[in-house]
Amino acid sequence: MVPNGTEHDELEGLAGYRRCRDQIRNAWPGFLARRAERLQPHLFGNTPEKITETILEDLFTNVLDWPLSGFNPQVNFADIVLSDLSIRWLVVEAKRPNSLARNRPVVERAIDQAARYADEQHVKKVAVSDGLMLYAANIENGGLRDRVFVSLAAEEPQLDLWWLSLHGIERPREIPHGALAQQLSTEPVVPTNAADAGAADGDGLLHPKYRLPARCFAYVGNYADTGTWKLPYLKEDGTIDAKRLPKAVQCILTNYRGSRVRGIPEQSIRDVVTRLANAATRAGHLPPDISNSAQVYLRLAEALEQLEITP
Repeated sequence: MVPNGTEHDELEGLAGYRRCRDQIRNAWPGFLARRAERLQPHLFGNTPEKITETILEDLFTNVLDWPLSGFNPQVNFADIVLSDLSIRWLVVEAKRPNSLARNRPVVERAIDQAARYADEQHVKKVAVSDGLMLYAANIENGGLRDRVFVSLAAEEPQLDLWWLSLHGIERPREIPHGALAQQLSTEPVVPTNAADAGAADGDGLLHPKYRLPARCFAYVGNYADTGTWKLPYLKEDGTIDAKRLPKAVQCILTNYRGSRVRGIPEQSIRDVVTRLANAATRAGHLPPDISNSAQVYLRLAEALEQLEITP
C-alpha cells in the first residue's frame, strides 16, 4: 500500500524510518535470492513450515532491524514471537509455503489462530505468512485493523515493512478498515493435498453456541475466550449472514428482544458500528432506500451520520 502524502511526509521526517528504508532497499535483492533458494523442491516431498520460518527470520533480522535474540520461535504454541527488552511486540503464524494463496478466508483462519495465541500472551499485533505474502494487523477495539500487507516475492523493496520494524512497530497506523484486506481474493481454494488442507484450516476455536469462529463476530474481547465474542454477523465462509446481520445492527444501536448487548466497552462501539456498516454496504443495504429499506438500516444510516463514519 502506497502511503498517502501526509503519511509519507511524516515518515520521511523520521531518521529511524530513513535508516530502515535504506536498509530494506539494500537488503532486498539478497533476501529474494536466499528466499528462492530455500523454496527449491526438497527431496522428501512438500516444503515444510520450517522453511517459511527461516524466510521470516531472514526478513526480520536482515531486511529489517530486529536482533536475532528478538526472534523467538515456538513460544507457547505461537510459531514466532518478536520481542525487544523482554517486551513481546508481534505474534507471527507461519504457514506452509504458498498455502495461504492470498485468499481472504484462508488468511482470516490463520489470523484467528495467531490472534488467539497473541491474546494468551497479551500481545496486540499479529501477522501471518506463507513465505509468499505477509499480512499483519493490530488487535484493537474488539477486532482487527490492517497494518501491513506485502508480497515477499516482489522485485521492488516492500517499504511498508517499516511498520513491522523494531522502531516502526510501536507506532500507530491509521488506515481505513479493510483497506489492505481488499487486496486478498475471496475465491475458494481447493487444497492440493492433506498437508495444505491442514494449513488452510488452522487450529480452529468455535463459539460453543453458534459454532462459529471469532472472525464471524462484530466484537471479540479476547480471541482465546469465546465468552467475549459478541454479535455474530458472518457465516463461517466469511459471507454475510442475512438473518444475523440486522439483529447484530439492532443490538448495537437499540434493544433487541428486550436486552442490550453487554460486554462491549464504550470505546469499541465506533469500530463495531463500522464493521457492521461495512457488511451492510457489501450486502446492498447501505445507503438505504427510504421507501424500501428495513427500519434497522435507516437507523444505522442515522448513526453513521452522527458518528461521522463513512463505510
